[in-house]
Amino acid sequence: MANGHAAGASTGSLADRAIQAVVDHIRENRLRVGDTLPGEAYFSRSLCVSRAVTREAFGALAALKLIDVGNGRKPRVAALDGSVIATSVGHAVNTAQVSVAEVWDVRRTIEVRTASLAATARSDQEAAEILALAHAMAKDKDDLPRMTGHDIAFHEAIARACHNALFVQIVTSFAPLMQKAVPAAWRTRTSETGRVLMIERHQAVAQAIADRDEAAAARAMNAHFDASIGDLLKADTNGG
Repeated sequence: MANGHAAGASTGSLADRAIQAVVDHIRENRLRVGDTLPGEAYFSRSLCVSRAVTREAFGALAALKLIDVGNGRKPRVAALDGSVIATSVGHAVNTAQVSVAEVWDVRRTIEVRTASLAATARSDQEAAEILALAHAMAKDKDDLPRMTGHDIAFHEAIARACHNALFVQIVTSFAPLMQKAVPAAWRTRTSETGRVLMIERHQAVAQAIADRDEAAAARAMNAHFDASIGDLLKADTNGG
């Protein structure tokens, strides 16, 4: 390879190779979050590619939240960040590759599992937080922005209580969609009875987790999502 460019090789393919080299370096050296990486010059020399190529690779890895290159510091291994998942899911919905109802169906599978795990793994403090958020939803049920915030926090608290970092990131990634979907679904509940029932479903999930009742937590979360997906479909039909 001369001057870092094989015959017919594009800058993109070279950048892809550099990206893979950085990922391999992290794995092979068993680096952990916060550990420093060699800079662009190191990978440029070792791969026989230009600094422009390694700069492109580092930029792509930073965008994917795999490395942190901010504030002029040496590049470091980044922590798991669900915002990348959120961006991908949001793009899929915005471009009609998947529907909100389909996302919520997948989300139900994940959140039924987190509720079940939280019932057995939660601490007393985590159980109290989940109950408090369910009560806060009831208190602020007539204040849609506050109620939506409590709803999002409620599901994220359950994910944290199951003590699986990947579940936390996946559930957190749904927050941008929830900012739109929760109010849309709420507006389909035109009667006070319907709104109270929605609050009660959240409270049933919270109480089952507090009671360490794994089966009841899963049933309550399933019931919540059965109703939520139906509300979302009605909102979509009505142009909500």
